[in-house]
Amino acid sequence: MKPGRGASSEGASLYPVHVTKSRSIVPAVVVVLAAALVGLLVYGVVHGGDNTSLDDQVKQGKRPPAPGIGMPRTLLDGSGTKTLAAYRGQVVVLNFWASWCTPCKAEAPILERTQRKLVASHTGTVLGATFDDAIADSRAFERKEKLTYPSVRDVGTELAEKYGTNKLPETFVLDRQGRVVAISRGQISQKFIDNAVAEASRDPAPQ
Repeated sequence: MKPGRGASSEGASLYPVHVTKSRSIVPAVVVVLAAALVGLLVYGVVHGGDNTSLDDQVKQGKRPPAPGIGMPRTLLDGSGTKTLAAYRGQVVVLNFWASWCTPCKAEAPILERTQRKLVASHTGTVLGATFDDAIADSRAFERKEKLTYPSVRDVGTELAEKYGTNKLPETFVLDRQGRVVAISRGQISQKFIDNAVAEASRDPAPQ
């Protein structure tokens, strides 16, 4: 299905596992299995999250209310707290990420380009939400990737749980009324985010 109205982009390619050769067969097998398990649990290879109710509704062309819209989260830069409700009237690209997530690094340039477009058109923002990540590591990631969009710290992954997120990366595009328009459980593509933002922007801002 083409991402956009009622679209849900699921997963990307498997995260490659590199194993150093070893004379012992058993340790090598253990390393391969462990690495494969990490790939499944961390990098969003498994389709969907534990809670797929959002996915089901979006696939049906519905726009369910964004979960946790009034939940305050501390901004990563330490300047205060933010809620999704604070962005009412804007398109929001909510992205769950961590500094240790390789696909998160790969998709960061796409998110940054999206942020610059949204800011230039005064229509919305990308909002990152760190997932089980140390503050110093998250901030270092932002500096290295030259990210300008804000991120909040999802301490205890409470916000992520409301979205059925337990793998990374995952992205949810909200329209200006705070409703979920599109979901990507896995690394995003430029095509997905462009179509999703365009669809979310078509919904008129509340009066």
